[in-house]
Amino acid sequence: MTCLLRIFFSVCCLLPAVAGTVDGTIELTNSRDPEVRKHKIYSGVVVWLETVGRPAEAGSAAAARQPAVVAQKMKMFTPHVSAITAGSAVEFPNQDPIFHNAFSGYSGQVFDVGLYPPGRSRTVVFKREGVVRVFCNIHSQMSAVIVVVKTPYFAVSDSSGSFEIPDVPAGEYRLHVYHERALQKNLDDLEQTVKVTIGRMSLPGLVVSETGYVQLPHQNKYGLDYPATEADLLYSKDGK
Repeated sequence: MTCLLRIFFSVCCLLPAVAGTVDGTIELTNSRDPEVRKHKIYSGVVVWLETVGRPAEAGSAAAARQPAVVAQKMKMFTPHVSAITAGSAVEFPNQDPIFHNAFSGYSGQVFDVGLYPPGRSRTVVFKREGVVRVFCNIHSQMSAVIVVVKTPYFAVSDSSGSFEIPDVPAGEYRLHVYHERALQKNLDDLEQTVKVTIGRMSLPGLVVSETGYVQLPHQNKYGLDYPATEADLLYSKDGK
């Protein structure tokens, strides 16, 4: 009998956990962005699932993840929107022929990686959940958003508005949505309870309104306005 129990538990450990895939689509409405209005580009919306009635699984999942990458190239952060689990790292490689200085002094996690040249990279670990707005201290037009969540079950919509969250254990979850040009009230209205079962589950289409959004200018890491004319800092021959 003892031998049979050992075999039973050994087989159970080898069986994959019962999990499903949650997918869906996003539509952005009432937008002033020409990419949205004319070309129907619905990328950059973060969707995540938080467990209901049981502990979150973010800790172990974060340790297993590879660092996310937000590259600095052509005076842009790429990708513009990222999502990570709390405790994960993000690398900021400089792929331009000029210096950059990524920083955030706003809500979320405050950080400043300092000024560094082409070919170098800096890494930041984001320890708590929140929305981190990233800028460059030299180039005011550069911006990015990192959404730090306390769950490993998340996705960012692609240009068509589609998203997919794989390997979600069966159970009850609370669905959350974030979009940088949506008011919090509009996002709160999209929250809903989702019951995940084995297999694929397609959610009804989510409509995110940008009504009421106003883009405000940001300041540099010293709390000052950017110079009217920004001069690029070139990479010197000796690498300094």
